[in-house]
Amino acid sequence: MYARQNLLSRRGFCLCCLAASAGAVPGGWLTPREAFAEARGIVSLIKDGAAVSPIGTHKLRGNVSVLEGSGGNVAVLTGPDGKVLVDAGIGVSRPQMTRALANLGPEPITHLINTHWHFDHTDGNAWLGSAGAKIIAHQNTRKYLSQTQRVEEWDYNFLPLLPDGLPSEVFADRRDLQLNRASIALKRCGPAHTDSDISVRFGEADIVHVGDTYWNGIYPFIDYSTGGSIDGMIAASDANLAATAGKTIIIPGHGHPVSNRAELQDFRDMLVAIRENVAKLKRQGRTRDETVAAKPTAAFDGKWGNFVIDPGFFTRLVYEGV
Repeated sequence: MYARQNLLSRRGFCLCCLAASAGAVPGGWLTPREAFAEARGIVSLIKDGAAVSPIGTHKLRGNVSVLEGSGGNVAVLTGPDGKVLVDAGIGVSRPQMTRALANLGPEPITHLINTHWHFDHTDGNAWLGSAGAKIIAHQNTRKYLSQTQRVEEWDYNFLPLLPDGLPSEVFADRRDLQLNRASIALKRCGPAHTDSDISVRFGEADIVHVGDTYWNGIYPFIDYSTGGSIDGMIAASDANLAATAGKTIIIPGHGHPVSNRAELQDFRDMLVAIRENVAKLKRQGRTRDETVAAKPTAAFDGKWGNFVIDPGFFTRLVYEGV
């Protein structure tokens, strides 16, 4: 029952309000820019959705669970060293997140790892940091969270976080941790979804959180404003595939939070095929709008094109990077 009731949160951004707006629009989903014009802006709509969305808990293995319903999927490792979170969700979800975290055990939250800088993964930094969590991230995540950062595709200027929400420990390429009797490897993915992306591997449990370099069952957003690219997304998928095996549990940034290597391979193959389709049209001299009209994603839309990054919007993102 929960899976049906919380389909939108399971699918990604907690955009129940966006979905409601889209239902009244001919042709279905609004692009982010259209949503901004239609209502108060996509970021406000996402926060509205997160404020009322329930949090679903999936227990995995090795004392690792994943929470869905507050922006990006949040991994939690419990144990005597306190709770270790991977991503913070959206701040307005604090009451639901607090209850979900309490249900995993009495330990305090001692560490928070950000997979990248986007607000649906870091907006909760402020309350978690003020509660005592040490925040760890790639150095570019702290850079973007420390300044006003515009994302043109969302038509939004993100303001700097207050000091409690900023990562206090950053790294360039790799950082290894030992917490709760678990080996945790933080590794930069290279510019992909952004240029601040990292993966987080729980070694003994064979679980890896790959952030927004992987969206399970939905077209991804690519943030060119902070270094992302379609080629980088493909390269990150290749790297994550090379670093996983058949029994590895893969946690995506968005979409169903419990995934595997076969599903990640499907995602990678979709990216490669659409990139080639769009690049071919661009080489022929087609404009961006002409490329969208040619529907180069058509073979994949039934599976991947049913959420906020709709086929036309994803085509425009790919076109920018080929």
